[in-house]
Amino acid sequence: MKKRILTGITTTGTPHIGNYLGAIKPALELANDFDESFFFLADYHAIIKNSNNNEIAESVKSIALAWLASGLDSKKSFFYRQSDVPEILELSWILNCVTAKGLMNRSHAYKAATALNSSDEDKGITMGLFSYPVLMAADILLFNATHVPVGADQIQHIEMTRDIAGRFNHLYKKTFELPEAVIQASQKIITGTDGRKMSKSYGNIIPLLSTEKVLKKSIAKIVTNSLEPGVPKDSADCSVFSLYSSFASKEEIKEFEQEYANGISWGDAKGKLFDAINHEITPVRERYNNLLSDTDLINDQLSDGSKKVREIAKEMLDSIRQSIGISSIR
Repeated sequence: MKKRILTGITTTGTPHIGNYLGAIKPALELANDFDESFFFLADYHAIIKNSNNNEIAESVKSIALAWLASGLDSKKSFFYRQSDVPEILELSWILNCVTAKGLMNRSHAYKAATALNSSDEDKGITMGLFSYPVLMAADILLFNATHVPVGADQIQHIEMTRDIAGRFNHLYKKTFELPEAVIQASQKIITGTDGRKMSKSYGNIIPLLSTEKVLKKSIAKIVTNSLEPGVPKDSADCSVFSLYSSFASKEEIKEFEQEYANGISWGDAKGKLFDAINHEITPVRERYNNLLSDTDLINDQLSDGSKKVREIAKEMLDSIRQSIGISSIR
C-alpha cells in the first residue's frame, strides 16, 4: 500500500499566516516523506458556512495561489478542486448510509453550534453542518489516504473517518485503509491579532499574500499589555513572541527572549516580528504576484489535477459499487 498524505483548506476568506504555518508549510514539507501527496481546495465544505458566491469564488482563487506560491509543485503532487471530483459526493452519500447518527451527534462543531441555542437546540443547524464529517471522510477515503495532517483540535475528524471506514469494511469487505492523523511535534495554536486562534471567522488574521505595508499594519494591531519600554515583559504568554518563534531560529528566539527580559518596547518587538515574517514570505509574495495575472495557468493546473485524481477515484468507486451491489445486472 502506498503511503499517501492528503490535506486541504476550506475556501473561505483570505489565506493567512495561520493557514501557512498550520497547514500549507508543514504539509508541503511532509510530502517529501510520502509516496504520493494530495492537496485540494475544499469548496463544497465552504458553502456550509458561507452563502456568498462571490466570496467563495474569490477565495478559491486566492487559496489556490497561496498553495502554488508557497511552493506546491503540481507535477509532483495531486492538486485539485473538490468540486471537480464528483466521485467525492457520490461516496459521501454511500458513507452517509453506513454512518450512525449518534456518531454525528458527538461532532465538536455540531455540539458547539447547538450549545448556542436554548429552546430549539437545532435552530439554524443545516444538514451540511451536521454531516460534514462524512464529506470529510469521503475526501480522505476515496483516495485511501494513509496519513492526514491536522491540528490537535481536529483529531476527532480522523477518528470519525476511521470509525466510518471500519463500519463499511465490516458490512461489506476490506476496502478502506484506516488513516492516521499526523500532528507535528511542534504543533501549536497560531494566535491572531487579538490573542485568540487566528481565524477568518474571528477577523483577527494576518494575511499571507498582502503587501509589506498591509502586513506591517496587521502586525501593529496585535493586542499587547500596557507595559512601558524598559519594563521586563513575559514572553511565555505573548502573541508577538509566539508568532516570532514560528519564523525564527533557536538562537534568534533565545535572543528575543532576553530582549523581553530587558524590557523591549512593543513597537520594537512588533518590528522584529515584521522583519521575521517578511523575510520568509517575500519569495511567496513574489511568486504570488507573478501568478496573479495568469488565471489560465491556475485553471489549467486544477483541471489537470482533477483529471489525474479522477482516474484513481473512478477505479475506487467502481470497486465500492461492486461491494454494495450497485453494478451491472448479471
